[in-house]
Amino acid sequence: MCQEDKTENELSLKHGFRLLSSYPVTETATLWIITEADRSVTTLLLPSEY
Repeated sequence: MCQEDKTENELSLKHGFRLLSSYPVTETATLWIITEADRSVTTLLLPSEY
């Protein structure tokens, strides 16, 4: 993740906003993990599914 996204996640942790993580799973595929602000749901998806 870029520094801007990392900074946004830090802010989100402090204020209870949505969290986003991004992990490369192959050379061409990335997995996104999105946790909702109320922490009730975490979604795993490919960027093409967003």
